[in-house]
Parts: sequence; C-alpha cells; structure tokens
Amino acid sequence: MAKIPGVNHLDAVRALEKAGFQIIRQGKHIVMSNGERFVTIPRHNPIKAFTMGGIVKDAGLTVEQFRKSL
Repeated sequence: MAKIPGVNHLDAVRALEKAGFQIIRQGKHIVMSNGERFVTIPRHNPIKAFTMGGIVKDAGLTVEQFRKSL
C-alpha cells in the first residue's frame, strides 16, 4: 500500500471533493461518498501515512491522482 505522509484532514477532504466525493456526515470522523464508494477520514492532523494510503485506495484513486488534486 502506498504511503502519503503529512496530509492535513481538511486538505484530504478538499482533494476528495475534487475527485467527486461529497460529505455525508461529520463527527469525530468525516464520511464521504461518491455514490458508489464510501470513505472515512479521521480528524487527525496530520493523518498517518499508512491510513491516508488506505483512504486513497478505498476511494479508487491512485496516489498520483490524489497528489494532483491536493
């Protein structure tokens, strides 16, 4: 699994919104969906590299696609 270190949770939300995801609900975690997939983003700063890699994989994006949308 690819690692993406040092990403702020708000930057991750913005990048996923550019990729077509919308916020479904918020609490201790932010749940986003694009109609087909759901991803959960923790409100930690920064999000751990391994966790961020898993979120990108669950979103169906490549690391390069995610980095471009940051």
